[in-house]
Amino acid sequence: MFIMPFPIGMLLLLIGLMFLFRAKLFKAKVLLSMGTVWLFLISYPPLANALLYSYENSYPTLKTAPKNVHYIYVLGNGHHTDNNHPITSQVNEVSSVRLNEAIRLYRQLTPKPTIILSGYSGLYDPTSGAVMQKMLATALGIEAKHIHLEPTVKDTQEEAQAAKAYLTDAPFILVTSASHMRRALGFFTHEGLTPTPAPTNHLAHIKNPRYLSFFDEHALHKTHILWYELIGLLWQKVKGI
Repeated sequence: MFIMPFPIGMLLLLIGLMFLFRAKLFKAKVLLSMGTVWLFLISYPPLANALLYSYENSYPTLKTAPKNVHYIYVLGNGHHTDNNHPITSQVNEVSSVRLNEAIRLYRQLTPKPTIILSGYSGLYDPTSGAVMQKMLATALGIEAKHIHLEPTVKDTQEEAQAAKAYLTDAPFILVTSASHMRRALGFFTHEGLTPTPAPTNHLAHIKNPRYLSFFDEHALHKTHILWYELIGLLWQKVKGI
């Protein structure tokens, strides 16, 4: 996507090079300078961490599960089916972290709640994300009778619609990445649901600023995530959500 931070920086550099080859030196200098400064900023760890940290902490960690909750909804993320690998390698890191947070909260509750797992198969994979998550959950000790699957939903909006159909007005915990929580809650509240947020998979940290680290790939990834979520929030407003 050309509207993401890294492609924007590369586009500025490419246009600057084009002007350079055409001997339009002033325009070339401006665009090459802008592209370089832009790439520096979006890949500078102190800046990327500070911005994402603030956004990720919009909702506090749910340290203790509310006692009146009988459902925990875990939003899907990604997987790949490969029977040569253990299930821990077939479910991607984000999905694994979300599921583990759900299991942590699950173990606090009596009677045991139902864990709702969602996600479709994608374009090419033969197995749905929900089924893969169930395989991991049972491998980690969760009984299958405490798991409900939503294996056809394709995105967060469809996950919210599925939650409304299945839960109606029952209280539940919503588990997703901290960076995704604000946008996810927008979809769920639009459906008239009021879940208890349980953010996890926090990526940003501010205790070690690393001021002398430049053009860092991890910082670039964090900027990408924040940018993606902000675009998603803007798109929600366009759609009236």
